[in-house]
Amino acid sequence: MPFTLKKHKAIKDKKIQIFLVHYLNMEPKLAQRLVSKGRIFDENMNTINTGETIPTEHIYIAVFEGVSRGLKPLIEFNDFAIFDKPTNLMVHPISKSTPYSLLDEIRFHFGEDANLIHRIDAETSGLVIVGKNKKSEIALKDMFQEKKYHKSYLAIVQGKIEKEITIDKPIDKEGKLIGVRMAIDENGKESTTIIKPLKYNEQRDITLVEALPLTGRQHQIRIHLHSIGHTILGDPIYGIDDENAENYLNKSLSEEDRFTVTKSHRLWLHANYLEFEYKSVIYKIKSKNNDIFDEFS
Repeated sequence: MPFTLKKHKAIKDKKIQIFLVHYLNMEPKLAQRLVSKGRIFDENMNTINTGETIPTEHIYIAVFEGVSRGLKPLIEFNDFAIFDKPTNLMVHPISKSTPYSLLDEIRFHFGEDANLIHRIDAETSGLVIVGKNKKSEIALKDMFQEKKYHKSYLAIVQGKIEKEITIDKPIDKEGKLIGVRMAIDENGKESTTIIKPLKYNEQRDITLVEALPLTGRQHQIRIHLHSIGHTILGDPIYGIDDENAENYLNKSLSEEDRFTVTKSHRLWLHANYLEFEYKSVIYKIKSKNNDIFDEFS
């Protein structure tokens, strides 16, 4: 479990933030964050909110403690590291009960101050940058915000793509049953993806492509490819009916049924290459995961 409860002897009727800062020696920003996120509890497991006094002799603080399942960084530098994330692994817990995510490995290897610089979908495998301290986190997040990087994905798509395609279609939330699903919408956000075919498998009627997202919208590569009739192999949200997509998101779609409706056990989208500049040094990082080539063969 990523969150554990730490018990502390408290001072009854003392304001919670004053107690955290002056008696537990917390930084004010950390104390504020813990309180605002509902991670401070009294002995009856009631949340103690901002400005409230401590009603019991002890308090409990929910602390994220990363646990490892053996995943190590692909490469590590002084200020940051890069993980080659496997498929079907969330990068961040969605609730206190999330059993495991990439953030577990990040905190296990690099401590409380380490954090994700950007995110990729749970179903997508590949490269993720991690800042090892707050200073590098801010600098690298600014770099991503300003789009001062190059990112390349590999994907296996259904059907044959014969020439390079630039998909320039605005994207917005679908607004229907499947809450996370995106849609092409003329009133949506401007979105552009370049698709380059690499190899065609005639027997299976699938194409290995390189995808270059020039913008960074949610599910951008997935919805763009689906919109031109080349859904990514194994996509459990796009290209299948609402009921099965809903069952997948609710974790009630069996592996056998998933394979039947998507033609694969996983989404074949992989963040394969990253290039960026940090402190006047240009980094060019390529994934060492060859699963996508093995699947295509």
